[in-house]
This record gives sequence, C-alpha cells and structure tokens, in this order.
Amino acid sequence: MNFSLVIGIIGMGLILLAFILDEFVTKFNQNTLQYNFLNIFGSALLLYYALTLRGWPFVILNAVWLAAATIKLSRILARRR
Repeated sequence: MNFSLVIGIIGMGLILLAFILDEFVTKFNQNTLQYNFLNIFGSALLLYYALTLRGWPFVILNAVWLAAATIKLSRILARRR
C-alpha cells in the first residue's frame, strides 16, 4: 500500500467518524471543536490524496470542505472569547 493511499484512507476515516458521531452522540455535533477538527484534518488529508491522483473534482470538493470547517471552527473559537 502506498503512502498517499494510507493518507487518503485516514482522511476518509476521520470525516466518516465525525459524521457518525454527529448522528449518534448527542454532545458531538457541528458546533463542537472536535467535530470541526476531525473535518479539518480529514479533508486536508483527502485534499493531499486527491492532489496526488490529480483528481480535480475531489481537490475542489475537499478544498471547500476544508475551508468551511476552518471557518466554522474560527467562529466557534471567536464565540468562546
């Protein structure tokens, strides 16, 4: 198994973990730091993987996902101050 594939699988796992926890754990939702950190790291890893494959639709998808999660996280942190 090559390095970029492992990175892609880890990224996918993080995003799926965030989704599953959001669905089934009441205290874990889109307004938590943990949810957004999982999405940021997962989408960043998937973005790397998509770039290695030159899969441009997935590059765009994961870049937008990463930007949205980063903006959401910054808003959550700003509210806490």
